[in-house]
Amino acid sequence: MFNHSEKQLSDLAQQALDYAKQCGASAADVGVSESVGQSVSIRLQEIEQLEYQQDKSFDITVYMGQRKGNASSSDFSAASVKATVDAALNIAKYTAEDDCAGLADSALLARTWQDLDLFHPWALDVDKAIEEAKACEAAAMAADSRIHTSEGASINTTGSSQYVLANSNGFAAFMQSSRHSKSCSVLAQDENGMERDYWYDQSRIATELLDNETLGKITAERTVRRLGARQVPTGVYPVVFDNTVSGSLISHLVGALSGGSLYRKSSFLQDSLGTSILPAWVQLREEPHIVRGLSSTYFDSEGVATKPRDIIKDGVVEGYFLSSYSARKLGMQTTANAGGAHNLVLNPNSIDLSDVLKQMGTGLLVTELMGQGVNALTGDYSRGAAGFWVENGVIAYPVDEITIAGQLQNMFKNIVAIGNDGLKRSAHRIGSILISEMTIAGDEAVED
Repeated sequence: MFNHSEKQLSDLAQQALDYAKQCGASAADVGVSESVGQSVSIRLQEIEQLEYQQDKSFDITVYMGQRKGNASSSDFSAASVKATVDAALNIAKYTAEDDCAGLADSALLARTWQDLDLFHPWALDVDKAIEEAKACEAAAMAADSRIHTSEGASINTTGSSQYVLANSNGFAAFMQSSRHSKSCSVLAQDENGMERDYWYDQSRIATELLDNETLGKITAERTVRRLGARQVPTGVYPVVFDNTVSGSLISHLVGALSGGSLYRKSSFLQDSLGTSILPAWVQLREEPHIVRGLSSTYFDSEGVATKPRDIIKDGVVEGYFLSSYSARKLGMQTTANAGGAHNLVLNPNSIDLSDVLKQMGTGLLVTELMGQGVNALTGDYSRGAAGFWVENGVIAYPVDEITIAGQLQNMFKNIVAIGNDGLKRSAHRIGSILISEMTIAGDEAVED
């Protein structure tokens, strides 16, 4: 599958570190990676795209005191590696000193780790991949007479990769991982017009993906149910974010608690450590060591050891998301989040979406968000949305062409329910979220 062994990647990384030191670098870190994969897309039972991927990358960051330089290459030859290191050193010579620059503290680096079962390559030949994609699309097209046409189906095995991460503080690690996916998108039509929707699944292990028939049927059902969409009257209503969009709310929370936003003072949650920002029953944890988790790791992109921890406990901010650099800017210690968050888990207090809808009674179920109307500094939130109007806990009709608005600080405080329906295909376990009230801008002419 791969063209290089663990030893070859490790030797290349060490050679680069040794050469950087010989050339005057006070510290350096190296990443050497290789990835392979295949992507097959079909539309209306005809092959639309076949793509084979085989990439490799060598990336080095050097430090000359408090000066930093970075360079990368896709050429693993000895001459290219030396030239790339030389380029990084030359960049460092001309950059300004930064007293927060440097490798992660040696004492914080991961020294031991276990197998998280992340690597399960999928030996899927192209003919079989085409057959599976066609079967998925055919299932969607046959599921309902109102399915008008297809935007296609795809089978992807593009996520198999291996890499070595090493630095001059003695850290060196090798990791392999895989990620596979299926997707399908179709359009439905009736006398009221045309609607589009899709569905997809992804997993470390191909056998855990939804079968083609099931994924196709889900795609068709999601598409047909959108037919006949209308607006709702402008007003203030409770809103449920279903599990396909609820993660976006938590991503805004993560962004506001991330070091870059905090030290630049561009976060609506500035200086929020120890502050209550969610209802007292809400917990948000980071669980980086989940077996087969899509964001599982024993070390971050700087080699710092990860550990399970509370981000929000009893509604109170217990921790930020910090790299070594942002931590130093804030006078704090890294939280092993260089490269992002690892497997966030939001605790539920409800069973599933139907349970959350019953708690809401009457209001809006959001299944799609559009636009980028979120102000990270003030927390102001305004986005286009589509979904369903719910009456007495039951979906009544589809809704589109509306805008939902609020302020994230209030939205978080007004969380009433969280479902236990987080998507398995996601790196994070975030179920459906009910917010007690938001402003919905719909059609002023619509009668209640």
